[in-house]
Amino acid sequence: MNRISLYFLVLTITVLFTCSDDDNQLAPSISQSFVRFNFLVNNNNIPLEFPQQHGSLIPQSTYENALLKTLKIPVTLTTSNIEQPVSVTFSSTLSSGLSSEDVNISPVNTVTFEGTRLTDTIYVSFAERWTPGESIFFKLESVSDSSINIGNLNNTAVNDTFLLQLETVEPSFSFETNRIEITGIMGEEVFFDVLFPEGYLNAEIENGDIFEALDGFNYSLEILNLGSLSTSITYKMIINEDLQNDDVFYQTILSLTDGFGYNPTGNTVLQIVKPINTFRDPAVNTASNFYDVSNTFYRTFGESWGDHNNTGTCSWFSFSAFTRPVIVDVNHPNAVLFDDMGTADPSDDIYHDAFRIGFRSPTNPNVTTNSFNMKRWFSNESTNFANSPGFDVNPALEFFPDNGTSNSSGTVLVIPQFITIAGTNGNSYSIAISGEGSYQDIGNGLYEMTLTMNATNDQLFGGTISVEYRIYNNQNYPEPEPLNNNNCITEYDL
Repeated sequence: MNRISLYFLVLTITVLFTCSDDDNQLAPSISQSFVRFNFLVNNNNIPLEFPQQHGSLIPQSTYENALLKTLKIPVTLTTSNIEQPVSVTFSSTLSSGLSSEDVNISPVNTVTFEGTRLTDTIYVSFAERWTPGESIFFKLESVSDSSINIGNLNNTAVNDTFLLQLETVEPSFSFETNRIEITGIMGEEVFFDVLFPEGYLNAEIENGDIFEALDGFNYSLEILNLGSLSTSITYKMIINEDLQNDDVFYQTILSLTDGFGYNPTGNTVLQIVKPINTFRDPAVNTASNFYDVSNTFYRTFGESWGDHNNTGTCSWFSFSAFTRPVIVDVNHPNAVLFDDMGTADPSDDIYHDAFRIGFRSPTNPNVTTNSFNMKRWFSNESTNFANSPGFDVNPALEFFPDNGTSNSSGTVLVIPQFITIAGTNGNSYSIAISGEGSYQDIGNGLYEMTLTMNATNDQLFGGTISVEYRIYNNQNYPEPEPLNNNNCITEYDL
């Protein structure tokens, strides 16, 4: 390769990547302009999208697509000067098994550049699933300015064509969260998202039974944005009855359906609940004894009773979990003001629940903490949040002070909910957890919880197992006495 060709190849590789109609891409000063496809993928073969940038990736001329979501194919003009709009025509050829009803390509045959907007995007969306092996071939055909070259100024990576190969699709979906609390007022609106990382097809969602429901109250569901976002759908639930008996626990459970073409992963069960309401004085603020907002890495410490080493003998095993306050709305009955943000405007105030705490990793959103020492329950667990969000339990525990006012003792509950844990082999399980116990100040501000947690999954546990805990608000705690019961957990294969 001569020096001029090498210069333009390096230039092509190092141009910043963006892919939106509104993206700006400032070109270097060069003697000749050129336009080419600028499709980049990361190390996991996932296409980069605006505002993602990478200056060292080489544009691809072929991509094997296994995503249902809209694919964005950037076309980039490299020039030192653009005095008037430039239009570039392109062709798109579908393989024999595809039709124009299956695929939508936008814009139609022409991309444009003007001012400092030197990248335009071809959008490819799908109405139907394809047969693996089909393809779409794109080619840059002509430029309105004859001085602009089609393709890179070299013979090795011209990028004037782009081949989209359509491969087998195995889409997944999950709830964004596993639990939502409501006030239970007639007409209350509750919003939740269902996530589709690989995308979805409108017709399949409209015609498929996406949920299985165990209804504990009357409600209606409405889809708000089908088709407007390619990786999530927002649902609105409207409560159609007044749920105002404070002594009743109201609950509706939605489970993602398996078997209509999407694989349930992550949070597969969503609870919508109105808890029992009992008198507690928020000024007691029991939860604040179990977290420290000034310390991002604050943990509670504890012991769980089990045979985690598979020796045939039960003993206490120590663990810790990152512990967080539970943020609530100002109107929550147990809200205590944490931070007014230094302003007189109450709309930015942050409130914490006076009687609940959660366990959640404080930094990396895809890393989980060791709630209830559950990572010792299994021998082959997947610990990332995408597969096993249940290792983070938030909210996790709720305190009920004696007489609603005690600063030193009371009852503690494991907040009933469904959590998802998966194995490194891909197996995934929805586990119902609940439990109760007591807590007390055992001296010098050291709080001890004595707690039994129940976990239910017929396939995994053969029913319900119970696990014993001692949990403390710091690591300087006395060694618990051995137990003489049958609640001794052993390892399970997921």
